[in-house]
Amino acid sequence: MKIVVAGGSGLIGTKLVKFFREQGHSVTPVSRRQGVNAFTGEGLAAALAGAQVVVDVLNLHSPEDQAVMEFFTTTTRNLLAAEAGAGVAHHVLLSVVGVDRVPDNGHYRAKVAQEQLVQAARIPYTIVRATQFFEFIKTIIDLATIGETVRLPAAGMQPILADEVVAVLADIALQAPRNGIVELAGPELIRQDELARRFLKATHDARNVVTDPRARYFGAVLQERSLVPGPNARLGTARIDDWLRQLPKAS
Repeated sequence: MKIVVAGGSGLIGTKLVKFFREQGHSVTPVSRRQGVNAFTGEGLAAALAGAQVVVDVLNLHSPEDQAVMEFFTTTTRNLLAAEAGAGVAHHVLLSVVGVDRVPDNGHYRAKVAQEQLVQAARIPYTIVRATQFFEFIKTIIDLATIGETVRLPAAGMQPILADEVVAVLADIALQAPRNGIVELAGPELIRQDELARRFLKATHDARNVVTDPRARYFGAVLQERSLVPGPNARLGTARIDDWLRQLPKAS
């Protein structure tokens, strides 16, 4: 089976390409490193020729909300158009748990718009909404830091290991399209402020965490369950303490 991974040079994309190849599939990464640009459309038609499945894990981190919106909507339109021409049978999109519950977050608004484009297209699809990756926790802490103080809310999270996201994406990509949404999360619910304290303790980081209900998460004020999946979510197995134990310690 030929599978195209859009965003094949990122954290999830790199792992996904490797995973599929180890399973014996023909994989084409879509990224500018390979000379294929999903934003301009350059090289897309050739990259998707003969593909049965496209997995979209493209991402953009930018403080400019409009830039993020343009990126996700433009790349998605271009991918869907190229897929229609190539006869692709399954479009798999990686999205975020709670994406429709945090309207003040420009990144999430753009992901909602992206999901809507996928749902409105004629390509059979599955949307996989995942919770925050373990590998992203340090970034959350760093962005919430002023001086030696980290201000975070007590909102709940169920972080998941990136490798487990990759395994589920691959599994779903090889199944029949759901034409719906699958939620994916880690096995443990934890408060964001408490997770930060445990992370800093495990890495011997001297920063202090202050619980602040007004602290913003990428521009948005979170409710208690804004980032928590529903009762039917598919759960990973990697636990927080096991992940923390293998982290490098601060010097």
